[in-house]
Amino acid sequence: MAKNFGALAFTDSVKALQEKNGSRLSYARMEREKFVDGLSENEVAFIGQRDSFYMASIGENNFPYIQHRGGPKGFVKVLDAKRIGFIDFRGNMQYVSVGNLATNNNVALIMVDYPSKTRLKILAKAEVVELKDDPALYDVLDLSEYKFNPERMIVLHIEAYDWNCPQHIIPRYTVEDIEEAFEGQRHHIAKLEAEIKALKVKLKESAER
Repeated sequence: MAKNFGALAFTDSVKALQEKNGSRLSYARMEREKFVDGLSENEVAFIGQRDSFYMASIGENNFPYIQHRGGPKGFVKVLDAKRIGFIDFRGNMQYVSVGNLATNNNVALIMVDYPSKTRLKILAKAEVVELKDDPALYDVLDLSEYKFNPERMIVLHIEAYDWNCPQHIIPRYTVEDIEEAFEGQRHHIAKLEAEIKALKVKLKESAER
């Protein structure tokens, strides 16, 4: 990879607006100095905890199409420092994203951790892999204890990525997050209830003597 997110995202028209609004100097410095060669441990850990993301592809009519992808936590697998992949589950069978990839394999992803207000942007080249063509890859991407109908696999060859500003991300929590947060309190309540039950038994025994 060894590419800079700004070098890909900041086209001439974008740079013109940055210049006009006073941010070009700092972003020009970012383009010159901020190079990364593959995912670090930080990105790998973040991606491994995601249960959804948004992916934009480009149609033959030049309109972008944004699709929500979801699954169990960790359904997106980091294959190596420059590739991530996932199984394409059968959905409503419109095939807009996959159809777009047949003519333009450039994609953009946004992955969000709402509780921590953290957002990762990824620019990548998408590769569609048929199930029969790479059983070994399927074994890596397969998900245990999750019901799905696989149609194909998608491997994303990462061109660049960047962490986005947390501003205006409203924290949201899954049922799993809430269950985890209240686990200690549930145990404490259960302990108190057991103690109350034991005390009631003792009081009853004392009253019967």
